[in-house]
Amino acid sequence: MRWARRAKPAERGDRARTLRHDERGTVTAEFAVVVPAVLVVLALVIGGIVIATNRLTLASAAADISRLEARGDTALAEERISQSGAGLTINRERRGALLCITLHAGAQRGLLAALSVSGEGCAAVTDDTAPTPSP
Repeated sequence: MRWARRAKPAERGDRARTLRHDERGTVTAEFAVVVPAVLVVLALVIGGIVIATNRLTLASAAADISRLEARGDTALAEERISQSGAGLTINRERRGALLCITLHAGAQRGLLAALSVSGEGCAAVTDDTAPTPSP
């Protein structure tokens, strides 16, 4: 190969220095480190939104159930409880003229399944036909 030029020793050293300081591939390495961190943060944000939504749903259901039971509509209250889903723990407490209902539910799935979510609602008892809480 006559046309190929041999590199002089000085040029070889320059090429080695250039390769050592070459930054090609650093973007790929940074991207590989940043993407998992972004995905973890995104998963935590979405999990937090799901838990907040569950809490609002439980608080709304507890308020509905407490209003129904406070006015004596236990059949409608039981129907509302069955619509709220399985796995609910219901606590009834009488606070003077108020009937307070607390609903507890665990998160359904995912990494945040160990967390418990609850919602509470109270309503004024309109007559003495409202159920008294059981101990």
